Amino acid sequence: MAEDRGNPTVKSADRALTVVEFVAGKGSASFTEILEGLSLPRSSAHGLLNTLCAAGWLDHNSANKQYSLGLRAWQVGQLYTGHQTLANVAKPVMDRLSASLGETVQLALLDGVENVYIAISQAPGGMRLGSSVGMRLLAHATGIGKALLSMLEPEEAERRLESVALPRLTEKTVTDIGALKSLVTQAKGAGFALDDEEYLEGCRCVAVPLTSKAGGGMYAALSVTMPTARTDAGWPGNILSPLVAAAQEIRALLGVREPDLTIPAERNSDNPRNISARSA
Repeated sequence: MAEDRGNPTVKSADRALTVVEFVAGKGSASFTEILEGLSLPRSSAHGLLNTLCAAGWLDHNSANKQYSLGLRAWQVGQLYTGHQTLANVAKPVMDRLSASLGETVQLALLDGVENVYIAISQAPGGMRLGSSVGMRLLAHATGIGKALLSMLEPEEAERRLESVALPRLTEKTVTDIGALKSLVTQAKGAGFALDDEEYLEGCRCVAVPLTSKAGGGMYAALSVTMPTARTDAGWPGNILSPLVAAAQEIRALLGVREPDLTIPAERNSDNPRNISARSA
């Protein structure tokens, strides 16, 4: 098992985890799909898949030749409770905020350069977003993602952004690392981040940091997402104030103090679109 001194990971273990994640993302996959999708060497792929099946992480259907997640993956997943306290405490506050605004409220954690949604309060009526708990989106194209990245040290945020290919999802998506660093820095100073049709045309989002590793044990952020057609000249200032209040309430319920997180003041919402990616 090889180990890279600059990046101390065990190659075979990393490859096994990558296979499990790939199959999980696909639902099921054939040997050829796994081989080509992950560029695995054929010589070792069979042995790796057999090992994962023997350990219960994968199942192999001999009839259709498909691999899927095994019982062991489910068992381990059920044991993970790291986010449950945060989600359980936040959800009632999110529900009230969603009902009062008539818009979708989302709670996400940072995993690498992706935001993972752990709780969602869908808008009570009208257009509803297709997001769901467990969904993962690249952070560079979302407001909640940039809010999460703003809690990292600048060097760490840059390292993560440079580690993956950043797709352009709309005409406004920012993919230039320098421009993204600037947006994340501005979000850190302002205490909030925006998505102005960067992930999806016709959709806007304003997000604030919620807890950090030092405070709540994980990087978490809270957002309000809405169709562009339902925003007005007051956006996002008219959404930011109740969003910040909800975030403060959740932190108080958790007993978390976040001295390093910037709380947007009223003056910050007078002209808050200056951190939007209009030049994307």
